[in-house]
Amino acid sequence: MLPPVNISAKIVVLFALVFLLSSIAIVHSGANNLHMHDGARTQDIIAGDVFFEIVDPPELEYTYRIRPAKDFGTSFESASFRVREGKLVPAIPPDACEPNFLNKNDLKGNIVLVERGECSFVTKAINVEQVGGRAVIITEIDSSSDDYDYYIEMIHDKTDRDTNIPAAFLLGRNGHIIRKTLAKLNLPYALINLPVNLTFVAPHEINQPPWLQW
Repeated sequence: MLPPVNISAKIVVLFALVFLLSSIAIVHSGANNLHMHDGARTQDIIAGDVFFEIVDPPELEYTYRIRPAKDFGTSFESASFRVREGKLVPAIPPDACEPNFLNKNDLKGNIVLVERGECSFVTKAINVEQVGGRAVIITEIDSSSDDYDYYIEMIHDKTDRDTNIPAAFLLGRNGHIIRKTLAKLNLPYALINLPVNLTFVAPHEINQPPWLQW
């Protein structure tokens, strides 16, 4: 004869198993990762970050995450700022610490890609605005960026200056790869849409670049 089944004990074990499974989430700390959790909404994950997509060249046709400046510049999401197949142009020289750009005619009216370092974020944005740039996206200098840059906040340099264009930091090594790819293809710019509304897109369906870890 089989021993009697302890129903209460089985229920306790079942609930413990369900709790354990519901507590497991796949999380990766990569700099440009969405930090995804099963069941979370995209708008909760991305918080105040903004996304843009490259539509040409094909080698870069992915969705990219940027973090807007914390306390200077204007908003990428204002009603007056909409870029559809606009130009993302790497600045020459790339640090943008002086307004003497070698390709300043190419920057006018476009989104300007510059590198971090040598001067403040505010200085870079002001110099881009001075030559007619519509917005500035700041990137890491090389491909060695790690998890720490996920926590970078572009803050004001405490001077009495400001800028009237949007500014943001491109998380991860995306900026390095964008620059390198454009140079390899001998292209002066990429075509982008900015901003991209991902509110109703599931996190796992966002078309992130393949070189990012999940």
